Amino acid sequence: MLMNGFDNGVLPLLGFAMLALAVVAFVLALIAREDAYRAADKQTKTFWLVILGVTVLVDFFLGMLFLEIAGLVASIVFLVDVRPALKQVSGGGRRSGGSSSDGPYGPYNGGR
Repeated sequence: MLMNGFDNGVLPLLGFAMLALAVVAFVLALIAREDAYRAADKQTKTFWLVILGVTVLVDFFLGMLFLEIAGLVASIVFLVDVRPALKQVSGGGRRSGGSSSDGPYGPYNGGR
């Protein structure tokens, strides 16, 4: 009875969440410049597009939990490790000259 609840409610939601994460990672990998991967000393753009593309296909068509979890790990690695490195070498990081306490309208001084 407990497994019926997981099969009907929780597992499909987790599957959709993993598919959405894989699609987001794939699109971000697609729009990044090829030279940024080399500058960040990460795997090539083609490597990440193949890995994340296979992840999207597995999540969408096959639904094999072991492969979905492997794809989830690949998506998380891309989003947590590769994407920030790409942003840093592409100039998409923090503006130079800014402070960590700067807000959108200027420096925040804590009400002093």
